[in-house]
Amino acid sequence: MSSDKVLVGVIGGSGLYHLDNLTFIKKVEVETPWGKPSSPITISALPNGSQIAFISRHGPHHTITPTEVPARANIAALKHLGVQAIVAFSAVGSLREEVAPGHFIIPDQIIDRTKGIREDTFFRGDGVVVHSMFGDPFSGQLNAFVAPRVEKILASTDVKLHTGKTVVCMEGPAFSTRAESIMYRQWGGDIINMSVIPEAKLARECEIDYTLICTSTDYDAWRVGEAPVTVEEVVKVLHTNAGNSRAVAAGILEEVAAHVEAGELTEIRGSMKFACITRADVQPKAAREKYSFILPEYFSS
Repeated sequence: MSSDKVLVGVIGGSGLYHLDNLTFIKKVEVETPWGKPSSPITISALPNGSQIAFISRHGPHHTITPTEVPARANIAALKHLGVQAIVAFSAVGSLREEVAPGHFIIPDQIIDRTKGIREDTFFRGDGVVVHSMFGDPFSGQLNAFVAPRVEKILASTDVKLHTGKTVVCMEGPAFSTRAESIMYRQWGGDIINMSVIPEAKLARECEIDYTLICTSTDYDAWRVGEAPVTVEEVVKVLHTNAGNSRAVAAGILEEVAAHVEAGELTEIRGSMKFACITRADVQPKAAREKYSFILPEYFSS
């Protein structure tokens, strides 16, 4: 299979700044109505010829804090390039004994503990009211497609994959207090990171199927009698995890691209068609032009 279309986007998290097994095509600088992405978007070809777009969430040299990530620009740029599915990677802390450092996790739910600091919607301040459905924050179809393939790749290692988990997204940049970490466990949280919100919300507003592949680096702060997580500990595990993440990406992206091109992801497509409450005849022209960057089928200028 070969396609000139860029249907799959990959967002690299902490420690994952490039992918293996790809042929570089070009770097693209995309200017969006919400600013510039956190890194130039690298367009590369998979061995079968399919093209993917890669973006580094924290910048090529990890210079952007989780709170400062220009998530709206990142997601808008990928959508504008034609991306229909995003495979995102993230380092996480574990809130459960069975999720050991080094393990992989594909969550299916989110608890949002960001504090209203981040811009978490495209639709604010322009005179247009839009409500997206977010009860199931990840693409169930994409999760179900990716999980067994990740598990197969990890089968030759001692690394375990966990599914059906809940990720807590905290503000940062400081790690949790012990009391917070224990509270998140009581709430039903299984892992914790600082980036899935607003990324997942924005992907949904763009009708992009979004899955998050997480790697555990530590046990956060909930373990009584043990020292809380340190940056040194996290960085040490990050290097091993990054290698495994690149192997996983190299092993699944061709199949994901084929899955998307075959039109087999139908869960998210069309979900924003009736999300706008404001009548088209009273929507400001400038707003419609702006939103046509990400949803031209609903906001043609």
